[in-house]
Amino acid sequence: MNAEFATTFPQFTRLDPESAQILTAAARVVTLPAGTAIFHDGSACANYVLVIDGSVRVQKVAENGREIVLYRVESGQSCVLTTNCLISHGDYAAEGIAETNVKALILPAMAFRTLLARSEQFRDFVFSAYAARISDLLLLIEEVAFGRIDVRLAAWLLHHSAGDGNIKSTHQDLATELGTAREVISRQLKEFERRHWVTLHRGRVEVINRDGLGSLRDSV
Repeated sequence: MNAEFATTFPQFTRLDPESAQILTAAARVVTLPAGTAIFHDGSACANYVLVIDGSVRVQKVAENGREIVLYRVESGQSCVLTTNCLISHGDYAAEGIAETNVKALILPAMAFRTLLARSEQFRDFVFSAYAARISDLLLLIEEVAFGRIDVRLAAWLLHHSAGDGNIKSTHQDLATELGTAREVISRQLKEFERRHWVTLHRGRVEVINRDGLGSLRDSV
């Protein structure tokens, strides 16, 4: 087993010898440059993907062009949509894009299903990751359906601003992250700027009053 992979996924060092052999023989490590489309909405799933390093953004794009980020797959994680497709023999219902250069371990579908059937340790990893991500998605649905966009935007800005308070994101980037329209984000940012909580720049938002944003975030 690849040493870097074993360090990132120590759960697999506890596989029984035969399962470990299946994993080692079938898996391969790949490197994907930033911007690579790893899978497309509607495409078939041929591999189980485990991210060793980097970040994959999984997003849904509506027919009108609106986008929402569902989640990210980062070091030590797997993709719940991939798991779902492999188990159900279905197609992807969203797309995955490499946000950074990504190093990943690719396990063909046949080997994935073999290990799922024979290895309790492998099953525990797969379904624990699946359950955790489903919880995240349910929280996202709740936030999008019931959460106030001004509160959600304030919380997002606070979470992602560090050091000098600068966030390199366009209004469209923020709209995609929060599952709303760019015009809604632009209007809300203008209101935050009017309150002297942020300063808007081209392609960048500068947080200048964390207490103000915090008071809004904590108001509900």
